[in-house]
Amino acid sequence: QVQLVESGGGLVQAGGSLRLSCAGSGSIFSWIFMGWYRQAPGKQRELVATISNAKNNYADSVKDRFIIARNYGSNTVYLHMNSLKPEDTAIYYCTYGGQYWGQGTQVTVSS
Repeated sequence: QVQLVESGGGLVQAGGSLRLSCAGSGSIFSWIFMGWYRQAPGKQRELVATISNAKNNYADSVKDRFIIARNYGSNTVYLHMNSLKPEDTAIYYCTYGGQYWGQGTQVTVSS
């Protein structure tokens, strides 16, 4: 069983930065990806970024603005979000392998 607890969301002005954290507990393996998805109102949940064994994968919409990092010792994954845009507004969900999900954290970017 795996549990994921997110933190770090909030309200920020366009162009600002936020850092999301997701602390995992339970049976977590480095070769299984951890990452972030997001869901905006009225839209489907979409990939933001994933990381496994230090290999990163980003959605085109966040490349060059967001950075994903993972602490394999503490099973924590981070999402450093820079140059935020209003269209980044969404609930951000942490995932382990696409099977386990956190409760979500709201990110709101004002114009």
